[in-house]
Amino acid sequence: MRMPEKSALITGITGQDGSYLAELLLEKGYRVFGLVPRYATDPFENIAHILDRIDILTGDLTDSASLLRAVQTAQPTEVYNLGAQTFVQASWDLPEQTGDVTGVGVVRLLEALRSVKPDARFYQASSSEMFGKVRQVPQREETPFHPRSPYGVAKAYGHYITVNYRESYGLYACSGILFNHESPRRGKEFVTRKIAEAAARITMGLSQELRLGNLDAKRDWGFAGDYVEMMWLMLQQDQPEDFVIGTGENHSVQEFVELAFARVGLPWRDYVVQDPRYLRPAEVDTLLADPRKARERLGWQPKVSFEELVHMMVDAELARLAVPATSTPVAAGT
Repeated sequence: MRMPEKSALITGITGQDGSYLAELLLEKGYRVFGLVPRYATDPFENIAHILDRIDILTGDLTDSASLLRAVQTAQPTEVYNLGAQTFVQASWDLPEQTGDVTGVGVVRLLEALRSVKPDARFYQASSSEMFGKVRQVPQREETPFHPRSPYGVAKAYGHYITVNYRESYGLYACSGILFNHESPRRGKEFVTRKIAEAAARITMGLSQELRLGNLDAKRDWGFAGDYVEMMWLMLQQDQPEDFVIGTGENHSVQEFVELAFARVGLPWRDYVVQDPRYLRPAEVDTLLADPRKARERLGWQPKVSFEELVHMMVDAELARLAVPATSTPVAAGT
């Protein structure tokens, strides 16, 4: 059987972004390899439906030898580094691990590529959290970074080491500075999934309240399925460049809550409690992308609106609980 012309190695393939990207690349005829840590707990939920079509390799961003083996085995034409300790709140509890995985892990993977497959094209998942205490609104590719969490600091290291390997060794290496992107596959620890799940559970009488931190924080929220297309487009260009990936709109956490609870017909103020335990030590108040470069150079446009995204996530939670999204809401406790 003739091998596909292109192959891709995806770290973090079992996560939200990795699963959508794997689907996209399979549709385009790629052979897809996914790097998965041996210790991952129930790692395949997001890719169970395509597991028989991808090659799973065991490896970890903290282990250089496993990365070398993965690159040698896959011989990828493209590498997408989506693996990381991705939860900002947890980075305060695990700052050293976050730096090791999310930051230094990038240079380990770049070194593996430089040694084994220097002609591979490399995508690094950078983050809007690098902007942190923002210097300008909206944020574009030239906006200075001022990260406000160990996660943001680690991502800044990964971003700049990618730039350095591009400039120093001539690797095709680029970063997508992703603003917040969500989906029904988002981890349960993230606030958007937490809100969507709570709205569904409360309308069924399975929960009584939702506890959140800062309701005024504003984020540029898009759909992860749209963003992985942008990742792929970045690696199809003649020259590697970094791009901001976002919608150009931002909305508060409260707006997300309002839409989620309205989807199930409940007044959100009756169920949402602000809890200081969920506040960050250093808050990032406003993140807003300026994605003009991506739109002009790559012709990329997000397809899913903020309201559609919220509805999609709530509907998915209702489906998980076997309740059609069109059902008449049941008030909590009745």
